This record gives sequence, structure tokens and C-alpha cells, in this order.
Amino acid sequence: MAKFVAIYRVPMETMQEWKKSTSPEEMMKQGKELGEKMTAWTKKNEKSFVGTGLPLGKNMRVTKDGAKPVTNDLNYMSVIEAENAEAVMAMFKDNPHFAIPTSFIDIMEVPHMGM
Repeated sequence: MAKFVAIYRVPMETMQEWKKSTSPEEMMKQGKELGEKMTAWTKKNEKSFVGTGLPLGKNMRVTKDGAKPVTNDLNYMSVIEAENAEAVMAMFKDNPHFAIPTSFIDIMEVPHMGM
């Protein structure tokens, strides 16, 4: 079995527009609905997940010169175990995250480092 990392992303412009044009009550409603759909999708695919996924919060960029906060479009990450990339793509085909306009998910295989 190979391991893959899935990074859930929503462009910053999409999030800014949603926050600007959506009432707090509607945000709560949409968030609850998406959360319920994601929970069901995750349950359906639970055998493929390695541990639980993690929400991604505020970002600090660290360089040799120090650290500073930066904004990015990363929302969530999970690790999946599957036979191959095609199996992962098939699993994510109906992921509820895609209901968010302009959203996408980056999926990367974790290469074996030989250690």
C-alpha cells in the first residue's frame, strides 16, 4: 500500500467573497451542512485514512531571517493509504469539499525514502 497526503484548498479570494457576501447565520448553516456531508464521506471511506485528518490554521513562514505570518489557501490535510493514485482519485471523486466554489484538493504520494 502507498501513502498519500490530501490537502484541501479554497482560494483566498473565494473565502473573502464568501465572508463579505454571506450573513453569519448563513455561514453557520452552510458550515454545518458541509460538516455533516464531510463526516458522512469520511465515514464511508474510513478504512483508507491513516489516523484522523487535521484542520490547518494560521500560517507562520520561517526563514533564516526569522518568522512572519502569511496567508494561504490551505484548509485541511489527511493521509490516505491506497493501492495507487487512481484509487485515491476515485475515492475523492464525490468529496463534498468540491461544493465550495473554486475549491480543489491537492493529492501527493508520499515517496519511500529508503530509511
